[in-house]
Amino acid sequence: MAKITAWERVEIARDPKRKTALEYIDEIFDEFMELHGDRNFKDDKAIVCGLARIKNQNYTIIAEQKGRTTKENIKRNFGMPNPESYRKAIRFMKQAEKFKRPIITFIDTKGAYPGIGAEERGQGEAIAKSMFEMAKLRVPVIAIVIGEGSSGGALAIGLGNKVVMLENAVYSILSPEGYSSILWKDSSKYKEAAEKMKLTSYDLYDLKIIDTIIKEPKSKLEENKKDKRPTNLREINNNETFKKVCKSLKKEIVETTEELIKMKPKEIYEQRYEKFRNMGKFIKV
Repeated sequence: MAKITAWERVEIARDPKRKTALEYIDEIFDEFMELHGDRNFKDDKAIVCGLARIKNQNYTIIAEQKGRTTKENIKRNFGMPNPESYRKAIRFMKQAEKFKRPIITFIDTKGAYPGIGAEERGQGEAIAKSMFEMAKLRVPVIAIVIGEGSSGGALAIGLGNKVVMLENAVYSILSPEGYSSILWKDSSKYKEAAEKMKLTSYDLYDLKIIDTIIKEPKSKLEENKKDKRPTNLREINNNETFKKVCKSLKKEIVETTEELIKMKPKEIYEQRYEKFRNMGKFIKV
């Protein structure tokens, strides 16, 4: 059977009908209450923060949120956070640490918003500060890549004790189009770039960048490739598939939380530090 290519996984991750962070949150958690604002500028809706619960375990949620319609995407800035989104995330990271709540992040963005206003308000500093504060947290952090995780906009909330990735999500420093434009001065080589970037869940698991892959049930895409029929990428994101993925994600969250909360606060911090400090040691140049 022909396997799904890296570029096809990019297409699946970008599919407008792929489930968003709030849909995962509503399905996985027993209860969720959204909280707002960075207490400095405004409430940027590209990142959703709040409190959630599974049975008796409370969590802090930080999630990058895309829209479904054009109107929703404008409201959510197409899932591209402004600096105030990251400052809001930092505020709730610190609140979670104060009340000893594990943190769950959902990563799904094409990158931080590159507009003039965002740069004027300190986009680069906000991303760096988010990573800096996240690295120091003494509570468990589970980062989950659910769709398109690109650039520093994704990594800003990606420093987890455990990094989980959906099978058809992608995680990279920039888009394949941007990579090919920089490397070859030709954005049309995006398919070749996607293969070289090692941005799929399987590539990143082999490189020890992520810890767990959550399988997504066999899609019509794979079946059609086997039979050499036309493919429909959107069929991979139907509701039946979604519920199965959520069940697996919930199990992963519960089991990982139970494992991490047994550790002392200093051990949680040190485990996360060592995890990211050691990245790259396993890559053969």
